[in-house]
Amino acid sequence: MSIGLSLPDARARFPALIPVEAEPAEEARLLERLCDWCSRFTPLAALDGRDGLMLDISGISHLFEGEAALVEDCRARLNAQGITVLIGVAGNPRAAWSLARFSREKIAPEPMSDKAFAKLFYDLPLAALGLDEKTVADMARAGLRRIGDIALRPRAPITARFGSAPMSRLDALKGLERSSIAPRFSPPDFCAERQFASPIQTIEAIEAQLRKLADDLVVLLERQAKGARRIELALYRVDGAVRRILIGASRPLNEARAIVQLIAERLASPDEDAIDAGYGVDLMRLACLKAEPLAPSEAELERAHEAERARSLAELLDRLSARLGARAVTRRELVEAHLPEQAEAAAPATLGQARVRGEEPETVVAGAPARPLRLFAHPEPIEALAEVPDGPPLRFRWRRVLHNVAAIEGPERIAAPWWRRGAMPTRDYFRAEDTEGRRFWLYREGLWGRETTQAKWFVHGLFG
Repeated sequence: MSIGLSLPDARARFPALIPVEAEPAEEARLLERLCDWCSRFTPLAALDGRDGLMLDISGISHLFEGEAALVEDCRARLNAQGITVLIGVAGNPRAAWSLARFSREKIAPEPMSDKAFAKLFYDLPLAALGLDEKTVADMARAGLRRIGDIALRPRAPITARFGSAPMSRLDALKGLERSSIAPRFSPPDFCAERQFASPIQTIEAIEAQLRKLADDLVVLLERQAKGARRIELALYRVDGAVRRILIGASRPLNEARAIVQLIAERLASPDEDAIDAGYGVDLMRLACLKAEPLAPSEAELERAHEAERARSLAELLDRLSARLGARAVTRRELVEAHLPEQAEAAAPATLGQARVRGEEPETVVAGAPARPLRLFAHPEPIEALAEVPDGPPLRFRWRRVLHNVAAIEGPERIAAPWWRRGAMPTRDYFRAEDTEGRRFWLYREGLWGRETTQAKWFVHGLFG
Protein backbone atom coordinates (compact mmCIF):
# COMPACT_ATOMS: atom_id res chain seq x y z
CA MET A 1 0.00 0.00 0.00
CA SER A 2 1.31 3.47 -0.88
CA ILE A 3 0.11 7.05 -0.79
CA GLY A 4 -1.75 8.07 -3.96
CA LEU A 5 -2.85 4.53 -4.85
CA SER A 6 -6.31 4.47 -6.48
CA LEU A 7 -9.13 2.64 -4.71
CA PRO A 8 -9.58 -0.06 -7.44
CA ASP A 9 -5.84 -0.86 -7.33
CA ALA A 10 -5.93 -1.00 -3.55
CA ARG A 11 -8.91 -3.39 -3.59
CA ALA A 12 -7.15 -5.53 -6.18
CA ARG A 13 -4.25 -5.96 -3.76
CA PHE A 14 -6.42 -6.29 -0.63
CA PRO A 15 -9.88 -7.68 -1.49
CA ALA A 16 -11.06 -7.31 2.13
CA LEU A 17 -10.14 -3.61 2.24
CA ILE A 18 -12.73 -1.37 3.92
CA PRO A 19 -12.41 2.27 2.73
CA VAL A 20 -13.00 5.06 5.26
CA GLU A 21 -13.51 8.73 4.40
CA ALA A 22 -10.57 10.88 5.53
CA GLU A 23 -11.23 13.54 8.21
CA PRO A 24 -8.28 15.97 8.21
CA ALA A 25 -9.61 17.96 11.19
CA GLU A 26 -9.91 14.85 13.37
CA GLU A 27 -6.49 13.65 12.24
CA ALA A 28 -5.00 17.01 13.24
CA ARG A 29 -6.61 16.79 16.69
CA LEU A 30 -5.31 13.24 17.12
CA LEU A 31 -1.82 14.41 16.19
CA GLU A 32 -2.04 17.20 18.80
CA ARG A 33 -3.10 14.68 21.46
CA LEU A 34 -0.19 12.46 20.50
CA CYS A 35 2.15 15.44 20.79
CA ASP A 36 0.85 16.10 24.30
CA TRP A 37 1.34 12.44 25.15
CA CYS A 38 4.91 12.45 23.81
CA SER A 39 5.81 15.21 26.25
CA ARG A 40 6.15 12.36 28.77
CA PHE A 41 9.55 11.73 27.18
CA THR A 42 10.65 15.37 26.82
CA PRO A 43 8.97 18.78 27.33
CA LEU A 44 10.31 19.78 23.88
CA ALA A 45 7.69 18.06 21.71
CA ALA A 46 6.53 19.74 18.49
CA LEU A 47 4.20 19.10 15.57
CA ASP A 48 5.96 18.35 12.28
CA GLY A 49 3.64 18.87 9.34
CA ARG A 50 0.38 16.96 9.00
CA ASP A 51 1.72 13.51 9.83
CA GLY A 52 4.73 13.86 12.11
CA LEU A 53 6.06 14.79 15.50
CA MET A 54 9.52 16.04 16.43
CA LEU A 55 11.01 15.45 19.89
CA ASP A 56 14.21 16.99 21.21
CA ILE A 57 15.73 14.22 23.35
CA SER A 58 19.12 15.87 23.84
CA GLY A 59 20.47 14.96 27.24
CA ILE A 60 17.59 12.72 28.34
CA SER A 61 18.25 9.42 26.57
CA HIS A 62 20.28 8.17 29.57
CA LEU A 63 17.07 8.31 31.63
CA PHE A 64 15.73 5.53 29.39
CA GLU A 65 19.00 3.53 29.24
CA GLY A 66 19.92 4.82 25.79
CA GLU A 67 18.33 6.00 22.58
CA ALA A 68 17.44 2.50 21.38
CA ALA A 69 15.59 1.74 24.62
CA LEU A 70 13.76 5.06 24.41
CA VAL A 71 12.66 4.33 20.84
CA GLU A 72 11.43 0.85 21.76
CA ASP A 73 9.58 2.17 24.81
CA CYS A 74 7.84 4.82 22.70
CA ARG A 75 7.00 2.34 19.94
CA ALA A 76 5.63 -0.24 22.38
CA ARG A 77 3.44 2.26 24.19
CA LEU A 78 2.00 3.61 20.93
CA ASN A 79 1.45 0.13 19.52
CA ALA A 80 -0.50 -0.73 22.66
CA GLN A 81 -2.81 2.17 21.76
CA GLY A 82 -3.26 0.83 18.23
CA ILE A 83 -0.93 3.37 16.58
CA THR A 84 1.87 2.30 14.22
CA VAL A 85 4.79 4.71 13.97
CA LEU A 86 8.08 5.18 12.14
CA ILE A 87 10.82 6.62 14.37
CA GLY A 88 14.18 8.10 13.47
CA VAL A 89 16.89 9.44 15.78
CA ALA A 90 19.67 11.77 14.65
CA GLY A 91 21.65 14.81 15.68
CA ASN A 92 19.40 17.29 13.82
CA PRO A 93 15.71 17.44 12.83
CA ARG A 94 16.24 16.99 9.07
CA ALA A 95 18.32 13.83 9.51
CA ALA A 96 15.83 12.34 11.98
CA TRP A 97 12.98 13.10 9.55
CA SER A 98 14.81 11.36 6.70
CA LEU A 99 15.71 8.27 8.71
CA ALA A 100 12.16 7.82 9.99
CA ARG A 101 10.57 7.94 6.53
CA PHE A 102 13.14 6.52 4.09
CA SER A 103 15.84 4.47 5.85
CA ARG A 104 16.06 0.97 7.26
CA GLU A 105 18.52 2.24 9.85
CA LYS A 106 16.60 4.36 12.32
CA ILE A 107 19.32 5.61 14.66
CA ALA A 108 22.27 7.65 13.42
CA PRO A 109 25.55 7.28 15.33
CA GLU A 110 26.87 10.33 17.21
CA PRO A 111 29.35 11.70 16.40
CA MET A 112 29.02 10.70 12.74
CA SER A 113 32.03 10.63 10.41
CA ASP A 114 31.87 11.46 6.70
CA LYS A 115 32.14 7.77 5.88
CA ALA A 116 29.27 6.86 8.20
CA PHE A 117 27.16 9.69 6.78
CA ALA A 118 27.72 8.49 3.24
CA LYS A 119 26.85 4.92 4.16
CA LEU A 120 23.68 5.99 5.95
CA PHE A 121 22.27 8.67 3.62
CA TYR A 122 23.79 8.50 0.12
CA ASP A 123 21.51 5.67 -1.04
CA LEU A 124 18.33 7.42 0.13
CA PRO A 125 16.09 9.02 -2.54
CA LEU A 126 16.14 12.78 -3.01
CA ALA A 127 12.67 12.94 -1.45
CA ALA A 128 14.45 12.26 1.86
CA LEU A 129 15.70 15.84 1.69
CA GLY A 130 12.11 17.09 1.95
CA LEU A 131 12.08 18.56 -1.56
CA ASP A 132 8.79 19.15 -3.37
CA GLU A 133 7.62 16.64 -5.97
CA LYS A 134 8.31 18.93 -8.93
CA THR A 135 11.94 19.46 -7.96
CA VAL A 136 12.43 15.73 -7.37
CA ALA A 137 10.92 14.95 -10.81
CA ASP A 138 13.07 17.58 -12.55
CA MET A 139 16.23 16.24 -10.92
CA ALA A 140 15.26 12.65 -11.79
CA ARG A 141 15.04 13.60 -15.49
CA ALA A 142 18.60 14.91 -15.17
CA GLY A 143 19.74 11.58 -13.73
CA LEU A 144 19.87 12.74 -10.10
CA ARG A 145 17.79 10.32 -8.06
CA ARG A 146 19.66 9.77 -4.80
CA ILE A 147 21.29 11.98 -2.20
CA GLY A 148 24.71 10.69 -3.18
CA ASP A 149 24.14 11.88 -6.75
CA ILE A 150 24.23 15.51 -5.63
CA ALA A 151 26.55 15.15 -2.61
CA LEU A 152 29.40 13.96 -4.87
CA ARG A 153 28.92 16.63 -7.55
CA PRO A 154 29.95 20.30 -7.63
CA ARG A 155 27.43 22.57 -5.92
CA ALA A 156 27.40 25.45 -8.40
CA PRO A 157 25.88 23.65 -11.43
CA ILE A 158 23.15 22.04 -9.33
CA THR A 159 22.29 25.34 -7.63
CA ALA A 160 22.22 27.17 -10.95
CA ARG A 161 19.81 24.67 -12.49
CA PHE A 162 17.55 23.63 -9.57
CA GLY A 163 17.84 26.53 -7.15
CA SER A 164 19.37 26.67 -3.70
CA ALA A 165 16.89 24.31 -2.01
CA PRO A 166 18.66 20.95 -2.76
CA MET A 167 22.05 22.02 -1.42
CA SER A 168 20.49 23.88 1.49
CA ARG A 169 18.60 20.74 2.53
CA LEU A 170 21.78 18.69 2.12
CA ASP A 171 23.61 21.05 4.47
CA ALA A 172 20.74 20.74 6.95
CA LEU A 173 20.97 16.94 6.67
CA LYS A 174 24.67 17.13 7.53
CA GLY A 175 23.97 19.44 10.45
CA LEU A 176 25.88 22.35 8.88
CA GLU A 177 22.87 24.68 9.29
CA ARG A 178 21.41 25.59 12.63
CA SER A 179 17.96 24.10 13.07
CA SER A 180 15.49 23.91 15.89
CA ILE A 181 11.92 22.88 16.62
CA ALA A 182 8.97 24.91 17.90
CA PRO A 183 7.64 23.03 20.95
CA ARG A 184 3.89 22.84 21.35
CA PHE A 185 4.35 23.98 24.96
CA SER A 186 7.10 26.23 26.26
CA PRO A 187 9.67 24.31 28.32
CA PRO A 188 9.24 24.80 32.08
CA ASP A 189 11.74 26.68 34.22
CA PHE A 190 11.84 23.82 36.73
CA CYS A 191 10.39 20.35 36.61
CA ALA A 192 10.00 17.33 38.89
CA GLU A 193 8.54 14.01 37.73
CA ARG A 194 8.01 10.43 38.83
CA GLN A 195 7.51 7.33 36.73
CA PHE A 196 5.78 4.25 38.10
CA ALA A 197 6.53 0.67 37.10
CA SER A 198 3.00 -0.21 38.20
CA PRO A 199 0.42 2.46 37.29
CA ILE A 200 -1.35 4.09 40.25
CA GLN A 201 -5.14 4.31 40.16
CA THR A 202 -6.35 5.71 43.49
CA ILE A 203 -6.74 9.39 44.30
CA GLU A 204 -4.92 8.83 47.61
CA ALA A 205 -1.86 7.50 45.80
CA ILE A 206 -1.89 10.44 43.38
CA GLU A 207 -2.11 12.92 46.28
CA ALA A 208 0.76 11.22 48.08
CA GLN A 209 2.95 11.39 44.99
CA LEU A 210 1.94 15.03 44.46
CA ARG A 211 3.27 15.92 47.90
CA LYS A 212 6.59 14.26 47.07
CA LEU A 213 6.77 16.08 43.72
CA ALA A 214 6.08 19.39 45.46
CA ASP A 215 8.96 18.72 47.86
CA ASP A 216 11.27 17.96 44.92
CA LEU A 217 10.19 21.09 43.05
CA VAL A 218 10.74 23.30 46.09
CA VAL A 219 14.29 21.98 46.41
CA LEU A 220 15.00 23.01 42.80
CA LEU A 221 13.50 26.45 43.40
CA GLU A 222 15.43 27.04 46.62
CA ARG A 223 18.73 26.32 44.89
CA GLN A 224 18.26 29.45 42.81
CA ALA A 225 16.33 31.47 45.43
CA LYS A 226 13.22 31.57 43.24
CA GLY A 227 9.52 31.02 43.68
CA ALA A 228 6.88 29.60 41.34
CA ARG A 229 4.22 31.87 39.86
CA ARG A 230 2.61 29.44 37.39
CA ILE A 231 2.53 25.70 38.09
CA GLU A 232 1.24 22.80 36.03
CA LEU A 233 0.50 19.26 37.17
CA ALA A 234 0.43 16.74 34.31
CA LEU A 235 -0.93 13.20 34.72
CA TYR A 236 -0.07 10.71 31.96
CA ARG A 237 -2.39 7.71 31.80
CA VAL A 238 -1.45 4.35 30.32
CA ASP A 239 -4.21 4.68 27.69
CA GLY A 240 -2.57 7.82 26.25
CA ALA A 241 -4.79 10.45 27.87
CA VAL A 242 -3.04 13.44 29.45
CA ARG A 243 -4.63 15.56 32.19
CA ARG A 244 -3.13 19.01 32.82
CA ILE A 245 -4.02 21.16 35.84
CA LEU A 246 -2.75 24.75 35.74
CA ILE A 247 -2.66 27.13 38.71
CA GLY A 248 -1.27 30.61 39.33
CA ALA A 249 0.01 32.37 42.43
CA SER A 250 -0.10 36.04 43.42
CA ARG A 251 3.37 35.76 44.96
CA PRO A 252 6.38 33.55 44.23
CA LEU A 253 5.81 30.23 46.01
CA ASN A 254 8.55 28.01 47.37
CA GLU A 255 6.50 26.09 49.91
CA ALA A 256 5.35 22.56 49.13
CA ARG A 257 2.31 22.85 51.38
CA ALA A 258 1.03 25.95 49.57
CA ILE A 259 1.52 24.33 46.14
CA VAL A 260 -0.39 21.19 47.12
CA GLN A 261 -3.18 23.24 48.69
CA LEU A 262 -3.61 25.36 45.56
CA ILE A 263 -3.90 22.28 43.36
CA ALA A 264 -6.45 20.81 45.78
CA GLU A 265 -8.47 24.03 45.62
CA ARG A 266 -8.32 23.95 41.83
CA LEU A 267 -9.66 20.41 41.75
CA ALA A 268 -12.46 21.43 44.15
CA SER A 269 -13.58 24.13 41.70
CA PRO A 270 -16.98 23.47 40.09
CA ASP A 271 -15.43 24.21 36.68
CA GLU A 272 -12.77 21.52 37.08
CA ASP A 273 -13.46 17.83 36.54
CA ALA A 274 -12.37 15.34 39.16
CA ILE A 275 -9.25 13.29 38.46
CA ASP A 276 -10.03 10.14 36.50
CA ALA A 277 -7.07 7.77 36.66
CA GLY A 278 -8.65 5.38 34.14
CA TYR A 279 -6.48 2.28 33.83
CA GLY A 280 -3.79 3.99 35.85
CA VAL A 281 -1.29 6.85 35.81
CA ASP A 282 2.27 5.82 35.01
CA LEU A 283 3.89 9.28 34.98
CA MET A 284 3.32 12.45 37.03
CA ARG A 285 5.07 15.72 36.30
CA LEU A 286 4.95 18.91 38.36
CA ALA A 287 6.40 21.82 36.40
CA CYS A 288 7.07 25.45 37.23
CA LEU A 289 6.16 27.31 34.03
CA LYS A 290 7.18 30.72 35.35
CA ALA A 291 9.55 31.47 38.22
CA GLU A 292 10.55 34.75 39.81
CA PRO A 293 13.37 35.64 42.20
CA LEU A 294 12.41 35.84 45.83
CA ALA A 295 12.85 39.46 46.90
CA PRO A 296 15.19 39.79 49.89
CA SER A 297 13.25 41.23 52.81
CA GLU A 298 13.64 41.74 56.55
CA ALA A 299 9.90 41.90 57.10
CA GLU A 300 9.88 38.68 59.10
CA LEU A 301 12.46 40.12 61.49
CA GLU A 302 11.20 43.69 61.79
CA ARG A 303 7.50 43.43 60.92
CA ALA A 304 6.62 39.78 61.48
CA HIS A 305 2.95 40.56 62.06
CA GLU A 306 2.58 42.58 58.83
CA ALA A 307 4.50 39.97 56.85
CA GLU A 308 2.22 37.20 58.12
CA ARG A 309 -0.87 39.22 57.22
CA ALA A 310 0.47 39.77 53.69
CA ARG A 311 1.22 36.07 53.37
CA SER A 312 -2.28 35.14 54.57
CA LEU A 313 -3.89 37.57 52.12
CA ALA A 314 -1.83 36.18 49.23
CA GLU A 315 -2.81 32.61 50.17
CA LEU A 316 -6.48 33.62 50.32
CA LEU A 317 -6.27 35.21 46.85
CA ASP A 318 -4.59 32.10 45.47
CA ARG A 319 -7.22 29.77 46.95
CA LEU A 320 -10.13 31.87 45.71
CA SER A 321 -8.59 32.14 42.25
CA ALA A 322 -7.95 28.40 42.10
CA ARG A 323 -11.53 27.57 43.05
CA LEU A 324 -13.51 30.35 41.32
CA GLY A 325 -11.22 30.93 38.34
CA ALA A 326 -8.58 33.57 37.67
CA ARG A 327 -11.05 35.99 36.07
CA ALA A 328 -13.38 35.95 39.09
CA VAL A 329 -10.75 37.37 41.49
CA THR A 330 -9.09 40.52 40.16
CA ARG A 331 -7.11 43.55 41.24
CA ARG A 332 -6.78 46.97 39.67
CA GLU A 333 -3.59 47.66 37.74
CA LEU A 334 -2.28 50.58 35.71
CA VAL A 335 -2.27 50.20 31.94
CA GLU A 336 -1.00 52.35 29.09
CA ALA A 337 -3.97 54.43 27.94
CA HIS A 338 -4.45 57.90 26.46
CA LEU A 339 -7.46 58.93 28.56
CA PRO A 340 -7.00 59.03 32.36
CA GLU A 341 -10.22 57.15 33.14
CA GLN A 342 -9.02 54.27 30.95
CA ALA A 343 -5.56 54.03 32.55
CA GLU A 344 -6.48 51.15 34.84
CA ALA A 345 -8.02 47.75 34.29
CA ALA A 346 -8.91 44.60 36.18
CA ALA A 347 -6.25 41.88 36.01
CA PRO A 348 -6.25 38.40 37.59
CA ALA A 349 -5.05 38.67 41.18
CA THR A 350 -2.72 35.70 40.70
CA LEU A 351 -0.68 37.65 38.14
CA GLY A 352 0.00 40.46 40.59
CA GLN A 353 2.90 42.62 39.44
CA ALA A 354 4.53 39.82 37.44
CA ARG A 355 6.26 41.02 34.32
CA VAL A 356 6.92 39.42 30.99
CA ARG A 357 10.27 37.65 30.97
CA GLY A 358 13.03 39.98 29.80
CA GLU A 359 11.06 43.17 30.44
CA GLU A 360 12.98 45.85 32.32
CA PRO A 361 11.38 47.35 35.43
CA GLU A 362 9.98 50.84 35.19
CA THR A 363 12.13 53.70 36.40
CA VAL A 364 10.59 55.51 39.38
CA VAL A 365 11.13 59.27 39.30
CA ALA A 366 11.22 61.02 42.67
CA GLY A 367 9.02 64.04 43.28
CA ALA A 368 5.34 64.92 43.26
CA PRO A 369 3.15 62.58 41.20
CA ALA A 370 1.86 63.90 37.89
CA ARG A 371 -1.44 62.07 38.29
CA PRO A 372 -3.61 61.82 41.44
CA LEU A 373 -3.52 58.81 43.71
CA ARG A 374 -7.31 58.77 43.78
CA LEU A 375 -9.06 59.05 40.42
CA PHE A 376 -12.84 59.34 40.22
CA ALA A 377 -14.65 56.88 37.99
CA HIS A 378 -16.73 59.80 36.70
CA PRO A 379 -15.47 63.41 36.82
CA GLU A 380 -17.62 65.63 39.08
CA PRO A 381 -18.70 69.09 37.87
CA ILE A 382 -17.64 72.18 39.83
CA GLU A 383 -18.34 75.92 39.74
CA ALA A 384 -15.09 77.75 38.97
CA LEU A 385 -14.14 81.43 38.73
CA ALA A 386 -11.21 82.40 36.47
CA GLU A 387 -9.67 85.76 35.48
CA VAL A 388 -10.05 84.97 31.78
CA PRO A 389 -12.25 82.30 30.16
CA ASP A 390 -9.27 80.16 29.09
CA GLY A 391 -7.18 80.78 32.24
CA PRO A 392 -6.72 78.75 35.44
CA PRO A 393 -9.38 79.04 38.20
CA LEU A 394 -8.98 81.40 41.17
CA ARG A 395 -11.56 79.62 43.30
CA PHE A 396 -14.08 76.82 42.80
CA ARG A 397 -17.02 75.25 44.61
CA TRP A 398 -17.17 71.46 44.89
CA ARG A 399 -19.76 69.56 46.89
CA ARG A 400 -21.06 72.85 48.32
CA VAL A 401 -17.62 73.78 49.73
CA LEU A 402 -15.74 76.81 48.43
CA HIS A 403 -11.99 76.33 47.81
CA ASN A 404 -9.60 79.25 47.26
CA VAL A 405 -6.69 78.33 45.00
CA ALA A 406 -3.27 79.07 46.55
CA ALA A 407 -1.08 77.45 43.87
CA ILE A 408 -1.76 75.94 40.51
CA GLU A 409 0.24 74.15 37.80
CA GLY A 410 -0.77 73.47 34.23
CA PRO A 411 -2.34 73.14 31.83
CA GLU A 412 -1.74 69.58 30.59
CA ARG A 413 -3.75 69.25 27.40
CA ILE A 414 -5.31 65.85 26.65
CA ALA A 415 -7.17 65.64 23.37
CA ALA A 416 -9.57 62.89 22.41
CA PRO A 417 -8.25 59.99 20.28
CA TRP A 418 -8.49 60.71 16.59
CA TRP A 419 -11.41 58.31 16.17
CA ARG A 420 -13.42 60.19 18.87
CA ARG A 421 -12.48 63.79 18.13
CA GLY A 422 -16.00 64.71 17.02
CA ALA A 423 -17.71 63.31 20.13
CA MET A 424 -15.28 64.29 22.92
CA PRO A 425 -13.99 67.84 23.63
CA THR A 426 -10.36 68.58 24.44
CA ARG A 427 -9.41 68.77 28.13
CA ASP A 428 -6.95 71.13 29.88
CA TYR A 429 -5.86 69.64 33.22
CA PHE A 430 -4.50 71.65 36.21
CA ARG A 431 -2.93 70.55 39.50
CA ALA A 432 -4.42 72.92 42.07
CA GLU A 433 -3.77 73.39 45.80
CA ASP A 434 -6.17 75.32 48.02
CA THR A 435 -5.33 77.50 51.03
CA GLU A 436 -5.79 74.52 53.39
CA GLY A 437 -3.21 72.37 51.59
CA ARG A 438 -5.62 70.05 49.81
CA ARG A 439 -4.60 69.22 46.24
CA PHE A 440 -7.00 68.58 43.36
CA TRP A 441 -6.80 67.52 39.72
CA LEU A 442 -9.10 69.83 37.74
CA TYR A 443 -9.79 70.16 34.07
CA ARG A 444 -11.64 72.55 31.76
CA GLU A 445 -13.64 70.90 29.00
CA GLY A 446 -13.44 72.25 25.45
CA LEU A 447 -11.12 74.73 23.71
CA TRP A 448 -12.33 78.26 24.27
CA GLY A 449 -13.61 79.87 21.07
CA ARG A 450 -13.30 76.70 18.98
CA GLU A 451 -15.12 73.89 20.82
CA THR A 452 -17.10 75.86 23.40
CA THR A 453 -18.16 79.39 24.40
CA GLN A 454 -18.89 78.52 28.03
CA ALA A 455 -16.17 76.94 30.15
CA LYS A 456 -17.15 73.78 32.03
CA TRP A 457 -14.95 72.69 34.92
CA PHE A 458 -14.63 69.28 36.56
CA VAL A 459 -12.62 67.69 39.39
CA HIS A 460 -11.22 64.34 38.25
CA GLY A 461 -9.12 63.24 41.22
CA LEU A 462 -7.39 64.00 44.51
CA PHE A 463 -3.71 63.99 45.43
CA GLY A 464 -2.82 62.35 48.76
